Amino acid sequence: MKDPTIMVNYEMAVEESMEKIIELLDEKKYFQVRDELLKYNEADIAEMFEELFDLEDKMESTIVVYRLLPKDVSVEVFSYLPSDDQLKIVEGITTSELNYIVQELDFDDKIDILEELPANIVNTILENTPKDERSLINSFLNYPDNCAGSLMTPEYISLQKDMSVKEALEHIREVGMDAETIYTCYVKDLGRKLIGIVSLSTLVTAASNEKIMNIMRTDYIWLNVYDDQESVADQFKKYGFIAMPVVDKEHRLVGIITVDDILDVIEAENTEDIERMAGIIAFEDTDKGYLDISVWQHAINRLPWLLILMVAYIFTGMIVTSFEDKLSSIMSLVAYMPMLMGTGGNTGSQASTLIIRGLATDEVDISDTLKILWKEVRIGLLVGTILSLFNFLRVVYLDGNSVPVAVTICAAMLAIVVFAKVLGSMIPLIVKKAKLDPALIANPAISSISDAVALSIYFAMAMVFLGL
Repeated sequence: MKDPTIMVNYEMAVEESMEKIIELLDEKKYFQVRDELLKYNEADIAEMFEELFDLEDKMESTIVVYRLLPKDVSVEVFSYLPSDDQLKIVEGITTSELNYIVQELDFDDKIDILEELPANIVNTILENTPKDERSLINSFLNYPDNCAGSLMTPEYISLQKDMSVKEALEHIREVGMDAETIYTCYVKDLGRKLIGIVSLSTLVTAASNEKIMNIMRTDYIWLNVYDDQESVADQFKKYGFIAMPVVDKEHRLVGIITVDDILDVIEAENTEDIERMAGIIAFEDTDKGYLDISVWQHAINRLPWLLILMVAYIFTGMIVTSFEDKLSSIMSLVAYMPMLMGTGGNTGSQASTLIIRGLATDEVDISDTLKILWKEVRIGLLVGTILSLFNFLRVVYLDGNSVPVAVTICAAMLAIVVFAKVLGSMIPLIVKKAKLDPALIANPAISSISDAVALSIYFAMAMVFLGL
């Protein structure tokens, strides 16, 4: 476990270094800036460069400092930077420097960067790339976005089934430095078809004259090049692998995907689900952060759901209007409407959030619908009863209303909570059954439905207990 004190001290040191670096940049002491940066690892240096790039008046001097970094460090720092900062560096360095960076990057990072760069720069890079690698890069660039093919790398350890363990280990020593991982090796036949996998631990502990075909596993998990990236992420989460092989329709091994590439996918998918649950619709694919997106784009992304929900609340208003005359006879009922609608919306959102998460993590499935329904009804009854008891005491003893009014409010509270729990848990399952993304059913939508039904239940209870 990391010592929190050490982490705090480290973060303070980074902040102090940033202040010192900015002062040194103002004094144009670029070599001292470089030395200060080199006290940290490449990931931290990249974060420091991000802060410097945010300072418009430091742009040119930041590029100068980047060019002073040792070549191996500059490559690693470049791979950690966001695409917009990478583009700033590309525009500020020479073609030969750019070619060096691209050639030294891991293949999957190289593909990610080439996808973001302008076409004219990509063409320049490809012109200086060996023919075989250029052909491979072009094939990878042609895979659709968000599929396994766009995430994989061809840098893996390939073995033949007739190799001995001794030959396999010698082969790993020869090519291992250029591979993405050496912990899992992939066994292919002469037609490049994947026929098995073997772990490094198995190779190290096996007899040196043992044949690979005798120790390889044939019950492996594999991915197709056109599998959706969200499905790929689910496979990694399910099995906990460091790497997984990717095959084409002929089951030929074309690459592997490693867990570090999937972490970015999981973050992107989680962000998308959170935005959808909040009723935010993105009309363009973007890796930009909150502060990088324009006010106009933020407004456009949020408007659709708000317009839909505004229309939905027209029905809520119609319900209130239809009972306006009856409400005027007992005005105290009006004061409790916001509480009942808010409680219904909150309890429905709680249930929907848990079910959506359960579906995403495979904790629950459509086949569990009846179990979920029965469980949420019981939860609703328990929660609703406790809330109703508290409200009965409040309405009678604190607000000074009559017992019939308190009974009306409490009965409505119980019914609304049970309904909201059922609504919040069932809608995601219905949407999943329709083969849509449950996160599309945003919590604001559930709240709006719950509000309309809550008022209907409230007025129905008023008619029953108060004779309105």
